[in-house]
Parts: sequence; structure tokens; C-alpha cells
Amino acid sequence: MAVPSWLERLRAASKTALVQDGKRKIHYLFEDGKEMAEEYDVQSGQLVSRKWREKNTLGGSGKWQVEVGEPTSPLLGALESELIKESSSNPVFMRKDTLSSFQWRIRNLPYPKEVYSVSVEKEQRCCVIRTTNKKYYKKFSIPDLDRYQLPLDAAALSFTHANNTLIITYQKPKEILAAEEQLQKELKKIKAANSGDGDCKTQ
Repeated sequence: MAVPSWLERLRAASKTALVQDGKRKIHYLFEDGKEMAEEYDVQSGQLVSRKWREKNTLGGSGKWQVEVGEPTSPLLGALESELIKESSSNPVFMRKDTLSSFQWRIRNLPYPKEVYSVSVEKEQRCCVIRTTNKKYYKKFSIPDLDRYQLPLDAAALSFTHANNTLIITYQKPKEILAAEEQLQKELKKIKAANSGDGDCKTQ
């Protein structure tokens, strides 16, 4: 069965933990040099953000790539403020999970709900958003399903639209819910540093 393999990678990774601003921050360093940083809400245990970083061709640290949470926007100077005004109406795609589902939000989509269709492409292992007015098209994968080598299930996918935001929900399969529960138990065993302690404590 393929499910334990990703869990085993997480268990084998070197981990450090820090509790700060009501969030439990976990940093993973994998054997291949890749890094993953996750933040969980201390109260609910809800995943708030997940970022990845790998070494660049020169062996230095690359940029963090956001998988879950608010996309990082580069700090813009005054010269570029005009540019912001022009592009502020562009759709913003981000993932924001709940405890029981993967969820994506696309802001700045003003069209009514009936314009959208969201489908699963099983062969390509991705979901596709289309609009009948041809104004928006997006393909996205669910990395969690790929890591656990689980198939995509069209029945798990649903969407709604409110306040110019398209919200797409994919119910987490029971295998992932069970694996996340196991992982949470393990993460709680890591002695976490508090924000004033400086360096994180390693597992």
C-alpha cells in the first residue's frame, strides 16, 4: 500500500518546531535537501500555510513556493504603485484548506455561479475550471493526492460562488484524514520553542 511512503518521508525528515502568534510552525528538512514549512493554528490544529523550497543549481536556497495559504506578494515600491492599480482586479488563486477538505479560493471573479464548471481530469490528475463566457480557465493539481498516490474522485468536488469569489471544495479522502491525524500526534511530540527562545528545538 502506497499511503505510508509519504508519512515515512515526513517521519524521517529532520523537524523543528516553533510556537508563535497562536501558530505552531513546523520546518521539515528532507534527505534530498528539500525543505517544507507548515503553520498550524494552535487552537484548531488547522493547516494555515505550507511552503516548499529546494536548492537552486548553485546549491543555494531557492525561493519559497506557496502550496497552501496566501500567495506571497513581493514588496512593491512607490514606482510600481500605478501597476498595482491596474492589476488589482486580476483573479487571485489561493488554497485555504479546512480540517475535512482541500479548498481553493479565486478572488475577483464577478461572473454568476452558472457561468462556471469545475471538473476532474483523471488522466492528467488535475481539476479544471472553465467558464462559458471564456473569461477564465485554470488547471490545478492536488499535490496531497499525488503524494499519497490516491485517485481523483469527481464526487468529492464541489464549488460555490459568493462575493466575487469562486470557492472550490474537494472532500479529503479517508486515507488522508487518517494520515493527517497520525501526523498531528507525531508533531505534538516535538518539543516546540517559544518565540522568545531564538533557535528552534530539533526533534
